[in-house]
Amino acid sequence: MEKILLKNVITADGENEKICDIFIADGVIKEIGAGLGHVADRVIDGGGKIAVMPTLFDMHVHFRDPGQTHKEDVLTGCSAALAGGVGGVVCMPNTNPPIDSRETVDYILEKAKNTGVEVYPAACITKGMKGGELYDWKRLGVKIISDDGRPVENAELMRQALEQSKENGLLAASHCEDLHIINGGIMNKGKVSQKLGVKGMDRASEDSITAREIALADSCGAHIHICHVSTKGSIEIIRDAKRRGINVTCETCPHYFTYTEEKLLARDADYRMNPPLRTETDRAAVLEAVLDGMVDCIVTDHAPHAASEKADFEKAPNGVVGLETSLAVTLTQLYHTGKISLNKIVQLMAVNPRKLLGVDVPKIEVGAKANIAVVDLEREWTVKPEELHSKSHNTVFKGERLKGRNIMTITDGIVRFAVDN
Repeated sequence: MEKILLKNVITADGENEKICDIFIADGVIKEIGAGLGHVADRVIDGGGKIAVMPTLFDMHVHFRDPGQTHKEDVLTGCSAALAGGVGGVVCMPNTNPPIDSRETVDYILEKAKNTGVEVYPAACITKGMKGGELYDWKRLGVKIISDDGRPVENAELMRQALEQSKENGLLAASHCEDLHIINGGIMNKGKVSQKLGVKGMDRASEDSITAREIALADSCGAHIHICHVSTKGSIEIIRDAKRRGINVTCETCPHYFTYTEEKLLARDADYRMNPPLRTETDRAAVLEAVLDGMVDCIVTDHAPHAASEKADFEKAPNGVVGLETSLAVTLTQLYHTGKISLNKIVQLMAVNPRKLLGVDVPKIEVGAKANIAVVDLEREWTVKPEELHSKSHNTVFKGERLKGRNIMTITDGIVRFAVDN
């Protein structure tokens, strides 16, 4: 294993920030201090502008494997994760076949085992994600259940799932969408959808199921995690539930606090995802909830689609890739604007997701295995889809100039990703 000396770097672990040197040898953090002079294979002098943080953890990705590997597979998804400083992910179950068998779980784990990324498959709440019958998750050894990609339409079935998730120590995550309200909508219902003459998704779809899930969780004292929050209404519903002591957590994505439905005026399907980009009022509410701590995690909902599938604006599937841009966008939008600290970003993107899942958070301390992202806070770069490591390039941030970039990812003491210059 390489010996690595990181000099004059900012360490941020979610609680403390300090400038120091870090020496890594045999895959372990051997020394942390000032003025370290060890001989090393790689020496990086951060000049106080490079941050070292625990690898990020994205608890909401779609790797499309098995069954849709023309879009992405476990290997390319993990490669994209490492490029973004991500050392762990939860992959959602809307694969083909869905993740509702020991065989499919084992297939994913076996494929991921040498990637350097901790991959946690989310098992389906219902068999085949068909919404008709609960699956026996206890036999799968998973930590999280979800039918993400579609909602569990039957409220009583969802209530039973929450009861069982509580009994078995599993996290239940909900894709909050009423399919009857959506009824074929492809973007936010409002002035832009009207201008484009396309069917919209009314916000009541997300808000109503968010409220339903919270009521169901409250009824049985279970924990519910709300996926990819995008509306002011859902934010207010979750905020109120937290005030009342209901065990609810939530996540959002960088595009929801960065962009609005105005992006869809270009009639470019790369700006279509589900839930969709909303109004400025929604964007501001999501941002406020991130800043004041109401939102627990920033995730990507990384959803790759082939270019041919995204070619037709009205017929294209929803979804955007995000693993390689999430940290950079968050730094650009929130850190460099003075809205939040590095430690807050680490909490949102590395610490909180792992705590929700019940897995260990990497430590930046002497004796710990090196599981770190090395981030050049000042590096400016333009997002070029063709340069992404993902198999698909449908990024909502294409062409954007961002400030801050992951330059090295180390997991289990091994350099898994490093920029060329």
